[in-house]
Amino acid sequence: MNQDNQNTLTPKSTQNTQSNQSTQNSQSTQNNQSLQTSPVTFLPKHGHYRNLRVYQVTEMVYDITYYFTQHYLSKGDRTVDQMVQAARSGKQNIAEGNQAAATSSETEIKLTNVAKASLEELLDDYEDYLRVRNLQQWGPLHPRYEKMRQYARSEEIKKEYAATIQRMNDEEIANLCITLIHQAIYMLHKLLVTMQTRFVKEGGIKERMYQSRINYRNNR
Repeated sequence: MNQDNQNTLTPKSTQNTQSNQSTQNSQSTQNNQSLQTSPVTFLPKHGHYRNLRVYQVTEMVYDITYYFTQHYLSKGDRTVDQMVQAARSGKQNIAEGNQAAATSSETEIKLTNVAKASLEELLDDYEDYLRVRNLQQWGPLHPRYEKMRQYARSEEIKKEYAATIQRMNDEEIANLCITLIHQAIYMLHKLLVTMQTRFVKEGGIKERMYQSRINYRNNR
């Protein structure tokens, strides 16, 4: 019996049932494929820490501090290690906090706050250096204050600072670093506020994981 005759002899209700089953199977396959290929959403995306302006500033602070301590402090002075370690902590904790952000908001906030505290400690060391040596800390009334602030905010400083500090004396370097530290502390403060706001709105990793699991089960 040919195919045309078979179709003719097959009851219409059977044909409809087969058609519905085929449609359902096709839809089920598409849904399963969609679930299998849907992106994981509970891990937030973060840019690389080296692209953060605050990290770039703290990297300059570290490099300048290392140069400063090697040229203007005695090798046996305990302040050398304290300043270098504080500068390093400011830089490294930003990097580690950024890397931890995907899995722990608490760690991200904690390390970012440690970075801020380390830079505040380093700021005190530079201010102490100027004060005990009767050198000027440049304030808003100093003739070079505004120009220094503008230079510290510029893109040029990232390319030039290594060569520029070699032409500066200790007072100039200290004031440049103080300016950069103030910028970094301000940016870290804003970053901490953003982190806290995001945590309140979105929750931590456990909450996001739970919600993603619920969404997955509801869509099956």
